[in-house]
Amino acid sequence: MPDRPLKALLFDVFGTVVDWRRGVIEAARALAGRRGEDVDWGAFADAWRQEGYLEPIAQVVTGARPFTPVEELLGEVLPTLAARYRIGLKTNEFAELVSVWRRLPAWPDAKGGLERLRRRHLLAPLSNGSFAQLTEMAKRAGLPWDCVISTELFGAYKPDAATYRGALGLLDLDPDEVMLVAAHPIDLRAAAACGLRTAYVPRPEEWGPAARPPAPPDPGFDVVATDLEALAGTLDDPGFDWPARPETRR
Repeated sequence: MPDRPLKALLFDVFGTVVDWRRGVIEAARALAGRRGEDVDWGAFADAWRQEGYLEPIAQVVTGARPFTPVEELLGEVLPTLAARYRIGLKTNEFAELVSVWRRLPAWPDAKGGLERLRRRHLLAPLSNGSFAQLTEMAKRAGLPWDCVISTELFGAYKPDAATYRGALGLLDLDPDEVMLVAAHPIDLRAAAACGLRTAYVPRPEEWGPAARPPAPPDPGFDVVATDLEALAGTLDDPGFDWPARPETRR
């Protein structure tokens, strides 16, 4: 075990806890109706995630653009993508489609795994999603968070170190008392650099059934689990051999 008990688990959300791709495809297809019969909805969802979320967030993190709320980022690129994929959206439907990101479905193991983990640990998202997105999503998907931590509270986005340190400050915990759970190695490495424990939960179908296999686990990650139920089993196991980590204080 760590020198001090693990008190809190923080979770990446998009891709780790919820299936953003399926949620976007299903909601966008339903909104477009017959107008979307010939649309490649998988390609559209992937492009929206890449160009409306990952790329502009990276620009904010590197200082190439100022902090901008995530739903504004998602909305900025949507007219371009709608034209590219020939989705005949009406003017009032653009905002409705952006709101899809508040109603994403959880992975099948997420709710049960989180409920098991919550028996012994404080649970919260640490996500680049907005506070409003994360709150509505939790209500709809039944995610049992103890509180909601959005990186917008710090005017920054992961993997900026300010987000991990900000979460530690809100929880009044030291880094070795907190673990980040994520499907994305870049997120976990940034958290580890701030002293947090790390759990890698790869999601092979995050980008669809034909996606490339997820990155192999970094040997520096504390835990690797196939899903959140498996993570709960590992953390409940008194015989689990925790890797040694250098002492870090915030």
